[in-house]
Amino acid sequence: MAITSANQLELLQTAEAVAREKMIDPGLVIEAMEESLARAAKSRYGAEMDIRVKIDRKTGRATFTRVRTVVDEEVLENYQAEFTAEQAKPYFEPAAPGREQYWVREGEMIDTKTAGGPQIGDEFRETVPPVDMGRIAAQSAKQVILQKVREAERDRQYEEFKDRAGTIINGVVKREEYGNVIVDVGAGEAILRRNEKIGREAYRPNDRIRCYVKDVRRETRGPQIFLSRTAPEFMAELFKMEVPEIYDGIIEIKAVARDPGSRAKIAVVSYDGSIDPVGACVGMRGSRVQAVVNELQGEKIDIIPWNEDVPTFLVNALQPAEVSKVVLDEDAGKIEVVVPDEQLSLAIGRRGQNVRLASQLTNLDIDILTEEEESKRRQAEFAERTKLFMDTLDLDEFFAQLLVSEGFTNLEEVAYVELDELLVIDGVDEGTAQELQARARDYIEEQNRKALENAREMGVQDSLVNFEGLTPQMIEALAKDGVFTLEDFATCADWELAGGWTTENGERHKDDGVLEPFDVDLNEAQNMIMTARIQLGWVDPADLATEEEGDDDEAATEEAEA
Repeated sequence: MAITSANQLELLQTAEAVAREKMIDPGLVIEAMEESLARAAKSRYGAEMDIRVKIDRKTGRATFTRVRTVVDEEVLENYQAEFTAEQAKPYFEPAAPGREQYWVREGEMIDTKTAGGPQIGDEFRETVPPVDMGRIAAQSAKQVILQKVREAERDRQYEEFKDRAGTIINGVVKREEYGNVIVDVGAGEAILRRNEKIGREAYRPNDRIRCYVKDVRRETRGPQIFLSRTAPEFMAELFKMEVPEIYDGIIEIKAVARDPGSRAKIAVVSYDGSIDPVGACVGMRGSRVQAVVNELQGEKIDIIPWNEDVPTFLVNALQPAEVSKVVLDEDAGKIEVVVPDEQLSLAIGRRGQNVRLASQLTNLDIDILTEEEESKRRQAEFAERTKLFMDTLDLDEFFAQLLVSEGFTNLEEVAYVELDELLVIDGVDEGTAQELQARARDYIEEQNRKALENAREMGVQDSLVNFEGLTPQMIEALAKDGVFTLEDFATCADWELAGGWTTENGERHKDDGVLEPFDVDLNEAQNMIMTARIQLGWVDPADLATEEEGDDDEAATEEAEA
């Protein structure tokens, strides 16, 4: 098939029809045709030739051009598409009669009379006759055009949906494959995976469905649009649609926790003192929240007022259970909640649902104790501390209990506290207080001596013993963990010393630190490790000061921009 005047306009008409059907730019279809014709021409003239085709957008006329580029002699490889400046000189003459040829430099046509000879990068272009496309060449051209059209269609779909991630979309169910629902979303297909469906939902072809666009990815097989109906963000977007105050920013959704299809908790806060955030989300006679519940297949929703005070927020999150006391450990990210004995099952919920959702909502690990359990634990701690003072200070039970009752928890507090704090205890005079401190210090010094001896027997070097900030007990603990020198200590990570928390598969796990029993936190561990590295000459304090100044400047810049 030759590109003759009879079918030149047909090319443009075909391009327009394909572009209209696929909703893509006609120019992309014509570019695909140009590439397919060029490939067919190469099969006729030679695969090593650089043949380019240009289709006139108005007339449909296809022009076939052979291009040869001037290159340095050292990089000359393809003699059909490249030549040296010396080889190009004979062509740097006016065109022979009846031939269309010209030179291009930096994208613009040049005059061979004034250009001063060929230069590296110049292109010599000459028009060649159109090719007659055989059956194989025509089939190959068709495949190229189809491939280019598919790529253009995929790019259009991706550009259309990439900015819709994080929003709600309506679609029509097309089919179900291995539990996954394929949804027609207008300009393409999306997938609602089996684990993203609410448990008891079932869909049939042509059912209308509303989903949250969780992710849009560009992949080789085309853009992949992943939907979800179980994501917490889906519920938040539904409330935004139903509650005008949320859409307008007067009420903000601070956190959402869901057990899809069963129960959910949503925390809201109002920035207008005259508007009740919970009441606004519930709506008149529950109309607003009921619309969300119906969309989520009857999922029960607890709407909770958000509070900056974490314990107060947690008390709200555990509703409908009543809470007696909350103890927060911010460093560990844990919180203990004490509830009346009869409220325990309500606080935990069926299969732990209530406490699990409250934990997700607050992003804290929650331990729930009854008042009886907490009382037993406090009694056990009281008895343990009483025994400690009895054994180490040679006190009777009554006197040891007095110390514990006054808040003393360890020997260091007794040994090094101000004398006046001991004198407030009933029956303790100055002499008794001094004797108590002397006994405590003697016991601590003896323990320190034994700990140091044990550490030296295990191989601890003086460089670690003399390092400021480490007690004998700490040195002994480090030795048991294989740290014997200052070099060993300097290579430790902060979390290895102070402990920390890691999250795996959505669950937090505790990493025990060597010095954690001695109340060494991450900041202290970082400072000690950096001090050790400076002493060893591994780190220059001047460089450290420069980095800190840079961090301060960056923080100041961010604050100014904010």
